[in-house]
Amino acid sequence: MNTLRFTAGEPAVEIIRVGPGLWHALDDDRVAGRGEATTRPDGRVFLSVDAWHRSVFDRLAHAMLAALTGALHTVVEEADHELLAGWRQAGLTIRRREWEYLVPTDPRGTAPVLPPAGVTIVPAEDGPLRELDRVVRTEVEAAVGWAEMPAEVLPRPDGDTIGDPAEYAVAIADGEYAGLVRMVQVSRLPRIGLVAVRAARQRRGIARALLAHRLGVLHRTGIETASAEVNEANEAATALFEGFGARRGTSTVELMRDGR
Repeated sequence: MNTLRFTAGEPAVEIIRVGPGLWHALDDDRVAGRGEATTRPDGRVFLSVDAWHRSVFDRLAHAMLAALTGALHTVVEEADHELLAGWRQAGLTIRRREWEYLVPTDPRGTAPVLPPAGVTIVPAEDGPLRELDRVVRTEVEAAVGWAEMPAEVLPRPDGDTIGDPAEYAVAIADGEYAGLVRMVQVSRLPRIGLVAVRAARQRRGIARALLAHRLGVLHRTGIETASAEVNEANEAATALFEGFGARRGTSTVELMRDGR
């Protein structure tokens, strides 16, 4: 928990824009803070500010918000009260909350999870996986909108949304890809980055079978815990992970300035 993000003092700084998405706070020609606006692959613009002093943070944040048009976002650990207060003071409001879940790879006391009849879980092949990914994204966009998916989007070159197919396992039903699970290693714990099932195949236990498969692979390699980020408003995902004995850890909030 970061309870002392900003130090005392009010340095006199000059805010200059040094690039299309980069600002510096200068204190006697020394960089006392940096602000950055980054466009994610999905088109959303996310802000970040690195400063030791709250007054420098405030000036950088206000300069960025004044210079940029359209919707703007940032992500903050909810326990970082000072940083959260800084962005709210700058005019951003909380749009959504994500919980990090810690998921045991061997949920003792629960029955083994088997795929539904006629469904098999296999490693992904590149071509069919990309087609499934396009279908799933189209279905999500038509339903809740892809902006409701996890706020942290890994950058991919040329709009590629897959990256490494080896990170995926897929469910096959009636000869076609019906769902997918993605596991990545981006921090101290393996992370379940995505579990998705085609709309016509949902509510049949495929998502549960995919998650059980991936957790089983981790358990057999000696890994006891994985992590996942779940939108607080996503009741189905919450029930899925809690059904495997997952427990809540830290939370992050996405703040936004509406571009309208």
